[in-house]
Amino acid sequence: MTDTPLPELSCALARLAGALPVWRAVVTPRQWRDAAGLVRSRNGRLVALWGTDRRAHDGRFAIAAVYATTEGFVWLDLPIDAAEPGAENALETAGPQYPDLAADFPPAARMQRAVADLTGIRAESVSAQRPWLRHAAWPETYFPLRREVTGDERFPAQDEHYDFVTVEGDGVHEIAVGPVHAGIIEPGHFRFSVVGEKVLRLEERLGYVHKGIEKRFEGMDVTAGARLAARVSGDSTVAYGWAYCMAAEALCATEAPARAQWLRALALERERIANHLGDLGALGNDAAFAFGLVQFSRLREIWLRRNREVFGHRLGMDWIVPGGVAGDIPASTLTQLRDDCAALDGEVHRLQSIYDEHAGLQDRFVGTGRVDRELAARLHCTGMAARASGLGTDLRAALPVAPYDRLGVPVARAPGGDVAARVAVRFADLYESLRLIGDIARDIPDGPIRTHTGAAAPDSFAAGAVEGWRGEVFVAVESDAQGRIRRAHCHDPSWQNWPVLEHAIMGNIVADFPLINKSFNLSYSGHDL
Repeated sequence: MTDTPLPELSCALARLAGALPVWRAVVTPRQWRDAAGLVRSRNGRLVALWGTDRRAHDGRFAIAAVYATTEGFVWLDLPIDAAEPGAENALETAGPQYPDLAADFPPAARMQRAVADLTGIRAESVSAQRPWLRHAAWPETYFPLRREVTGDERFPAQDEHYDFVTVEGDGVHEIAVGPVHAGIIEPGHFRFSVVGEKVLRLEERLGYVHKGIEKRFEGMDVTAGARLAARVSGDSTVAYGWAYCMAAEALCATEAPARAQWLRALALERERIANHLGDLGALGNDAAFAFGLVQFSRLREIWLRRNREVFGHRLGMDWIVPGGVAGDIPASTLTQLRDDCAALDGEVHRLQSIYDEHAGLQDRFVGTGRVDRELAARLHCTGMAARASGLGTDLRAALPVAPYDRLGVPVARAPGGDVAARVAVRFADLYESLRLIGDIARDIPDGPIRTHTGAAAPDSFAAGAVEGWRGEVFVAVESDAQGRIRRAHCHDPSWQNWPVLEHAIMGNIVADFPLINKSFNLSYSGHDL
């Protein structure tokens, strides 16, 4: 990968260390705007956006945006002067601003609102003024990611007034669902505007499980940070662990041994399969086909029990570590894993034939929650959901790191954009993961499983990205003068796709929302941080 992305941009892009192709530049507001236009004109994507308080380092704030291009990732940093230069305490200041990106990249709108809540750095946009993560849990002039904040501050409970968008007209009424739901799912509020059973509009309100993860990263060494990254979203612990360790190893000028890279891929594909098994069963259940839930739940439980035997944890928690993996897998177990894949392949094919031929399921799946290709492109949908609308890439194929550069991964797509298409992509992904695990177990090289990482380089930047089961998991890490973490930002693809869900339900009936929602199965925890 030698081509430099955005050669027309009037600033120098420097390639960061690491296996992933990432270029970084410090830009002016003009270059910030120009870059957004260039990326958009080339059908690039906004991957993540976050703010940083660097006043202890250079006396300024910074806003960062990362874009995905065909050549790799472009990380742009825009320094922003504090509203009161030289002030030691800027908690009362909400002045720093930067050019809005939401006009070019719709997913930026909520990211910008979150940045404002956490840092006080605001986009020059009216839409960026509504809170997103705050929920009146702290005063408007308190910003959790500023350097003065310790996290020990406590505030009296406040009543929150949140301005939902209202829909007016004859026969229109609202249905408020959540934030507390039946069962054990995480909290989120859904405000439906309906006429009869038909949904005219949905507005989401998230952020209820904000837990201060980004603040907690501050001051950690890279080894401790790996444990926290693995806990961002429990159903993607392997993806987050690998993406974080990719960045940490780049900061430490270290590369994981070849065998460790193959073992990481094995764990990632097992994570992908476990989630697809669970969701395929839940989708059957949401369409009143309990048989599907029972059968896929049975298969998932068997799969997770094997994870416990192999990784020491059902979800693979803490198995990926900086420099490699926490344990090896003997040849006899690798053979068993290949046999497991063959057995599961047969069972899933039988269940898929039942799903495909069941008239009741297909009546609920086909045409429901449709996001056509044009709409998916306009909303910058990503990951599995984008591929179900005929769009999208898969990092394992587009920017393959070891061992995917040797394994080869075809990109699973479907054209329909409805629940049926998202089910079809899940089946295709699952079969490909079974194939990959078999190939890994057969061809994995011998050798060490971990190397010493050493200390992170001071005042450095690195990033990692992994194709998780929902889509692209991205982690950016910045070190301070002592080589500890100044800032770590973990980004879930759910940020891009939660707004898409609001469009997918339009024109459908209220009773179909659980089915449509489950077909995306987006992360609350990975979004709220």
